[in-house]
Amino acid sequence: MFNKVLIANRGEIAVRIIRACRELGLETVAVFSEADRNALHVRYADEAYLLGPAPSRESYLRADKIFDIVKKSGADAIHPGYGFLAEREDFAAKCADLGITFIGPKPSSIAAMGDKGRARATVIKAGVPIVPGTEDVGNMTNDDLLNIAPSIGFPLLIKATAGGGGKGMREVKSLEEMPTLLQSARREAESAFGDGNVYLEKLVEGARHIEFQIMADSHGNVIHLGERECSIQRRHQKLLEESPSPFLDDELREKMGSVAVKSAQAVDYVNAGTIEFLVDKDRNFYFLEMNTRLQVEHPITEMVTGVDIVAEQLRIARGRQLSYTQEQIQLKGHAIECRINAEDPFNGFMPSTGRITHSILPTGPGVRVDTGVYLGFEITPYYDPMIAKLIVWGETRAQAILRMRRALEEYRIVGVRTNIPFHQTLMDSHRFMGGQFDTRFVEERFSMETASGAEDKQTEIAAILATLVAHQQTERSAHIVRRNERDTSNWKWVGRWERMHR
Repeated sequence: MFNKVLIANRGEIAVRIIRACRELGLETVAVFSEADRNALHVRYADEAYLLGPAPSRESYLRADKIFDIVKKSGADAIHPGYGFLAEREDFAAKCADLGITFIGPKPSSIAAMGDKGRARATVIKAGVPIVPGTEDVGNMTNDDLLNIAPSIGFPLLIKATAGGGGKGMREVKSLEEMPTLLQSARREAESAFGDGNVYLEKLVEGARHIEFQIMADSHGNVIHLGERECSIQRRHQKLLEESPSPFLDDELREKMGSVAVKSAQAVDYVNAGTIEFLVDKDRNFYFLEMNTRLQVEHPITEMVTGVDIVAEQLRIARGRQLSYTQEQIQLKGHAIECRINAEDPFNGFMPSTGRITHSILPTGPGVRVDTGVYLGFEITPYYDPMIAKLIVWGETRAQAILRMRRALEEYRIVGVRTNIPFHQTLMDSHRFMGGQFDTRFVEERFSMETASGAEDKQTEIAAILATLVAHQQTERSAHIVRRNERDTSNWKWVGRWERMHR
């Protein structure tokens, strides 16, 4: 049992975890870099400690500093969020050695699934179909990979064995360009994950990227919470997700869900995880990888299932059984998530930095915004450009699209450029509305030029809103209300409710 959680992360996911902990009566400890000194998660947490300079390798990737803060703060659990140290076997193992609860899977599961080459070998033994590619487990030299590549066939993908999010990934069309791409992929992987190892995988053309949310407890119960459609990507990084997928029917959903559960069971998985698949035009599906952590896009699953995934993570880490059986999981309605990034869609999606001088968040029925920024917050170049997740729910996919249109229209950010115009254009795309897209849709069959006058409209809106900046002195950058001290932990209330409903 634990009572104080250190969140080894930043931004919106740190805020999300803090909120879940607060609802359950758990104390929270935030960590931050020099660039995040005034971040929202720092203000929300009960305690906050400086890690170091802005670069991740000197702050959020410094496990030694995090463990020093654990000792100093008295935290008895760590939630890694996603990215950074979330999928580091050695980090989870060190937690176990120190008697700290790691809110995530066992080190052995991270080792089996966190290394993509080993993951492929593991699921092959379990009878799960995989995308053709590198079969050897372990470090492979560039010469090894160059020799193997022709037998896999082009086009193919170079992929980092550690981490995810499209980091350390390169598409290779010929053997001639492969040496240069190998070097750049290794550099990016080393920078992002501290591990420059890569492997090869055949590029499945015309594929859909569909993933299943897994939940598992330490009592042997494993379920899935349905799928998420993640095919709207740019440079192998997700831009929009929705649940359920407009491509799957009930039969294929049941089959893929069963395989996802089987994949998790193959590594004795515990806590939240995601099994990712590629599905070709003929509806054949292949295991892609497992993310042994919470996913960025988990809110859409929460919206269609009613399951608080982060709270469930905390319950599982405290030794509780899953709150739900597979039969109790029902997908209701449709949810869409747009990743709001600080980047300019009219200039090659170049990152945008600066201070947020005005912001209006969309609200209303079926609208949720997960963010770690606020009025006056400065967007720096040191971290991922995602500043918020806009999530909507509707009774049907059509209603969800209409609601997302409305929410995007309401969303206003002044001070940095964002990809909101991109999402608005996407919502107007007939192919998107018809569910006729794959992972190459954005790069090959979508253009911002179809949004005639969109940039002018954005400029006009910014000019109008700029007049509001004069009133900033009457606004607070963030308003944080400290929670009242309570005599009784919320965990006791949760326990009573569970006993009443057995």
